Amino acid sequence: MLISPPDLVRLSIQTSLMLAEAQMVIAMRMMGMLGLWRVLPSETKRMSSEKVSALGEAAMASSRAMMTGKSPLRVAEAALKPIRRKTSANVKRLARRGPGQS
Repeated sequence: MLISPPDLVRLSIQTSLMLAEAQMVIAMRMMGMLGLWRVLPSETKRMSSEKVSALGEAAMASSRAMMTGKSPLRVAEAALKPIRRKTSANVKRLARRGPGQS
């Protein structure tokens, strides 16, 4: 199966969005550690545990895609989806809390 340029562009955009969201989450959490962003005390624990669960979900999704004979593009999309879902949710959640004291 050939991978079309639009498919590659879509995967690149999704990957870029995930990376940008991850950087925003890191920035908000670091500001929270400095007392400049309102974060819950549980945020430090959450930032570790969510990585393990997102990685597990990504591994399962990509394995399922491979086992069912999906193309490498679809395998990559399957792996990215749970990670992107987590970064997107984190940006929304942390952004709602906003700057200020915890």
